[in-house]
Amino acid sequence: MHIVVCGALVENGAVLLVHRSPTRRAYPDLWDLPGGHVEPGESDLQALAREMHEELGVRIVTESAARLGDLHAGSGADAVHVSVWQVRDWVGSPTNHAPDEHEDIAWVPISEMGDRALVSGDLPALLAQRHVPLGVRPPDQFSTCSS
Repeated sequence: MHIVVCGALVENGAVLLVHRSPTRRAYPDLWDLPGGHVEPGESDLQALAREMHEELGVRIVTESAARLGDLHAGSGADAVHVSVWQVRDWVGSPTNHAPDEHEDIAWVPISEMGDRALVSGDLPALLAQRHVPLGVRPPDQFSTCSS
C-alpha cells in the first residue's frame, strides 16, 4: 500500500491545485492537491511539510494544518491511502518548484474545483464539507520567505 499526503493551501476561498504532467505514470494530465508519498519514519505532517517545500517552495506552519479526511484508491499492491490536510498558514509564495511533476499550478475557487479534471472527484466535497473556516489569511503575516 502506498501512503500519500496532500495539502490544500487555502486563501480567500480558493485552493492551490497542481496540474500533473501528461508524462506522469500515475494520474497524468489531471489537477490535484500538491503532496506525495510518506517516507519511512516520517509522520504525515513531516511528509506534508517536506512535500510542500519540495513542490511549492513554501514552509507550512504545521500547527495550522487540520486533517480533512482520507481517500482510498486501488487494491492490493497498487492500493493508495491519501490523507488530505488543509493548511491555513505558510511562509513564502507558492511557485512550481517541481516542473517535472507539475506543468502548472493555479488558485481555484473551491466552488469551481468540480469544473476541473481532478485526480479524485471527492476532493471538492471533502473541502467544502469538512474544511476549517476559510476566511482570509492574516494580512502578510506569512507572505515572505525567511531563510
